Amino acid sequence: MSPASAKFITFEGGEGSGKSTQARRLAARLQKDGVPTVLTREPGGSPFAERVRALLLDPATPAHGPLAEALLFSAARADHLNVAIRPALAAGAWVICDRFADSTRVYQGYAGNVPAAVLDALEHAIIGETRPDLTLVVDMDVGEGLARAHARRVAKTERNDADRFEGRDRTFHETLRQGFLDLAKANPQRCVVIDGSGSEEDVAARVWGAAQRVLGIA
Repeated sequence: MSPASAKFITFEGGEGSGKSTQARRLAARLQKDGVPTVLTREPGGSPFAERVRALLLDPATPAHGPLAEALLFSAARADHLNVAIRPALAAGAWVICDRFADSTRVYQGYAGNVPAAVLDALEHAIIGETRPDLTLVVDMDVGEGLARAHARRVAKTERNDADRFEGRDRTFHETLRQGFLDLAKANPQRCVVIDGSGSEEDVAARVWGAAQRVLGIA
């Protein structure tokens, strides 16, 4: 596969929406079909960015505002792009990323009131032309999503404490959901809203159908 054929796909959505599971499933399907694929995540995806992730998600991290968060996410994203995403795309691999700049737009912008002009400037400086070919917004009821996230966390860690974002109140999460839907509506050429309800297989079929339709894959 030539570098020109490489695609950059991002998954977005609220807490517990199932986007991470669907990102893994899509990557596995592409790899099975012989498509060189790199699965990564934000914040994270490079050694430096993973250190920033730990700081951002740790409930013990001292309180700080949405602008500080946006700057930290952006610092992690700059390294992630340079170390992982751009080299993979240049080598002809498809890149699937669990969250990207749209999460900053929604969490720190839509919900945190960081001005759009600030986020525009950060994206221009850090992302440049490395923008997703397709963004899949996995949408579901907020209560169901938070219940899923809680059950997953307890099963993995036997702890009940949520990270700094998951632990916010219901109003915050409803705002996030609306923010992702509004963002998708404003970017119909790139974003597809995926109904996250039902079985993993049902949602995976919707994801694959959207990828086929937008990217023209068989």
